[in-house]
Amino acid sequence: MLTLPPLSLYIHIPWCVQKCPYCDFNSHGQNGELPQQAYVDALLEDLRQDADYVQGRKLHSIFIGGGTPSLFDAKQIQAILEGAKAQIGFEGDIEITMEANPGTLEHDDFAAYRAAGVTRLSIGVQSFSSDKLNLLGRIHDKSEAEIAAAKAQAANYNSFNLDLMHGLPNQSFEEAMADIETAADLAPPHLSWYQLTIEPNTLFHSKPPQLPDDEALWHIYEQGQQRLAQLGYQQYEISAYAKPGYQCQHNLNYWQFGDYIGIGCGAHGKITLTESQQIVRTVKIKHPKGYLAADQYLFEKTEVLEEDRALEYLMNRFRLMSPIPKTEFEVRTGLSADMLTLGMEKAADRGLVAIAEKHWQLTPKGTMFVNELLSYFCD
Repeated sequence: MLTLPPLSLYIHIPWCVQKCPYCDFNSHGQNGELPQQAYVDALLEDLRQDADYVQGRKLHSIFIGGGTPSLFDAKQIQAILEGAKAQIGFEGDIEITMEANPGTLEHDDFAAYRAAGVTRLSIGVQSFSSDKLNLLGRIHDKSEAEIAAAKAQAANYNSFNLDLMHGLPNQSFEEAMADIETAADLAPPHLSWYQLTIEPNTLFHSKPPQLPDDEALWHIYEQGQQRLAQLGYQQYEISAYAKPGYQCQHNLNYWQFGDYIGIGCGAHGKITLTESQQIVRTVKIKHPKGYLAADQYLFEKTEVLEEDRALEYLMNRFRLMSPIPKTEFEVRTGLSADMLTLGMEKAADRGLVAIAEKHWQLTPKGTMFVNELLSYFCD
C-alpha cells in the first residue's frame, strides 16, 4: 500500500543572462527588466492550485532552480518563501537551496539571500579555467567563482555546493584535476562533479566541440573519484559528493522516490495520492509569456501506472550509493518487493548488486553499469 513520503517543493525561475551552449534546461535569456513581482504572484497562485497535493504534510525541502534564480532580488525570494510557508508550513529543519551564478550575484547579496531564508547555496562554477569557461559560454571568471565561494562561507549558510563539470572541450587530465583541487581549497561542504554531455536542442549539439576520448574520460573519472575521496568527500550519488552530514536533502528525496510539488515555468512534480492509491506526475506551462498570462498553470498531468512504478523507482534509486530497503520500495510504489527478486538475482549473478535479507546494495561495479542493471527489470 502506498504511504505518504516526505514532500519537497521545486521552484523554477527560468531567466538567465544568456543561454549556455550546453544547456537543455528550460531557460531563457534575459531581455530587459524581469517581471519579478508578476512572476512571484504567479508562483504563489500556482502553489495554491496544487494545495490538494499537500495532504497534511509540511515541506521537507525547497529547491529554487533555473535559469539563474539569483537574478531575482532577495526580497522577492523572501516573498516566495514566506508565501510557501504560509500556505503549507515548513518542517523544523527544512533545507532551502537556491542556485546562483557567480557572474550575476552581487557579493553583498549573499547575506541578503541568507536573511531571506535560503539555507544552502548551489553555485554554478563549472570550471576554474578561463579558457573552458569561455567555451562553455559562462559569464564569470575564476576570481569571481573564488570570491563567491568565500562570500558564501562568510554569510553563514548551513551548507553550499559548487557545481563542477569534467570532460570539457579539449580538457586535459591535468586541467580536470586542477579544477578539483581549486574547488576543494574553497572548502565547500558539497561538490557536484559530473561529465559534460551533449544534449539535443543545444548549440553544442548542432556544433559539437572536440571532447576528450573515452579512454581520457575514464582516466579523469577514475582518478577524480579517488582524489575526492582523499579530500574527504563521500560519493553518495552518481555525481554528488559531500562531507559527512552535508548531503543534499532535496535531491535525496528525489532519488528515494519522495514527493515534490513543482511550480514555475515547465516545472515537474511527482505526487503520491493515498486515497486513490495513485502516483501522478505534473508539468506546468513551459514558456514565461504563456505562464504569466495563464489562470491555470497545469500543462500536463499523467498517472504513473502500477506496471511502471518499479522501473521508475529503480531509475531514481539506483543513482544513490546507499542500501535500498525493501520496505522503502514497498511503501513508495505500493508493490511487493518480491516482484524484484528475479531481476535482483540476475544482477547479483553479474556482480552488480548484493542481496541481503532486508535490502539490496549496488556494488561498485553496479554503479558503473546502471543501464545494464535496469535492463533486468524492463520485462
